[in-house]
Amino acid sequence: MFVLKNVKDPEIDCNIVDLGLVYGISINDKNDVELRITLTSLGCPLTETLVRDVKKNLGDVQGIGNIDVQIVWEPPWTPDRMTEAGKQKLDLLRSSEALRFAIDYEKTKIIKQGTSVVLKDGSLELLNPENKNYGVNQALFELWSMCDGTRTVNELIETFSKQMNRERVDMERDIVTSVQQLLAVGLLRTETPSAPTESDSTQ
Repeated sequence: MFVLKNVKDPEIDCNIVDLGLVYGISINDKNDVELRITLTSLGCPLTETLVRDVKKNLGDVQGIGNIDVQIVWEPPWTPDRMTEAGKQKLDLLRSSEALRFAIDYEKTKIIKQGTSVVLKDGSLELLNPENKNYGVNQALFELWSMCDGTRTVNELIETFSKQMNRERVDMERDIVTSVQQLLAVGLLRTETPSAPTESDSTQ
């Protein structure tokens, strides 16, 4: 279990052991590993990154055979499964959350950062300015690509609602969650136009 403490939830920056995401691990006589983990939310767009990091860290252990990572949803995850260290980390996140993610949906422009990479198997990765890579699905890649600094959050929501033929209220939850997660890992930044000053209005 110790090596799994190197695997962090990219949004919360807390390892999956302290978050209580590890539901079970078994090793057979060939040293093949079967790991059962859960996620804090069904719609987590960085699931692929988490699974890849788990396999990488377990694969670095000498003598480990095949690695099978299973995402399970029963029993549902709750904060009660966290260790005390994890709960302290989450409390720190909540105390700063309002400041970090205070976004004016009408005015704030969302701007992508980093670069995209297509791997040999066709999967997609995004690299933030610190060159940390995150595996993403096609939908998240399209959202990141559209964040060229010309659109506000509301405009992103409207665009995706029309493209996917979904109600705005459902799309808003998904877009805002994805934007927040990409902001948290440095793949997006925000820019809010300054309010005009009195001198500007007289010119």
